[in-house]
Amino acid sequence: MLIRNEKLEDYRKVEELIRKTFWNLYVPGCSEHYFAHLVRKNPDYIPELDFVLVEHNKIIGHIMYVKAKLVSDDGTIKNILSFGPFTIDPDYQRKGYGRKLLDYSLEAAKTLGYDTVAIYGNPENYICYGFKNCKRYNICLDENVYPVSLLIKTLKNNCLEGKNWKYIESSAHNPDMSGFDKFDSTFECRKKEYNKSQELFYIYSRSNVVR
Repeated sequence: MLIRNEKLEDYRKVEELIRKTFWNLYVPGCSEHYFAHLVRKNPDYIPELDFVLVEHNKIIGHIMYVKAKLVSDDGTIKNILSFGPFTIDPDYQRKGYGRKLLDYSLEAAKTLGYDTVAIYGNPENYICYGFKNCKRYNICLDENVYPVSLLIKTLKNNCLEGKNWKYIESSAHNPDMSGFDKFDSTFECRKKEYNKSQELFYIYSRSNVVR
């Protein structure tokens, strides 16, 4: 097993892996592969934190990070990170590969001076990695809005203590989707279907933790 930075020649293989992994997971079809394609061109993209996991010369995992911010009620600005897509080939899931890749990337993030990571994700997938709901750290989107799916992991003890924060995500998370259909048409044709994980995503992505 090898974890290394993504290279230019990896881009298409990574996008194919992302598409395979996320297809029909959250919605019929998926767009995460196009999101990754665009993120690499965004000024908040951090190439040093873009990693692939390789097993027997095959890319089976990938994670990429962008810059984000927290703004406190007294005006303090804190630079943090967000990641995604975080991808492990479905054939290799539940075997510890995801934890190895995530832990490796978080250690790299710490060496760059970051101490906080915020993501939107399924709590059932991320609490095992030490992520907690944003409400635990007094991080909101707007006043008293604490999404169930907004999850936080601190890389340094007490780094968020004593303040109320608002999460400001990167512009990378609001991509221009106008070129998606043309981009997606260059990939293998796959059938769009409904499955129960999409309902779970619908519930989590529209739910808030209440005071």
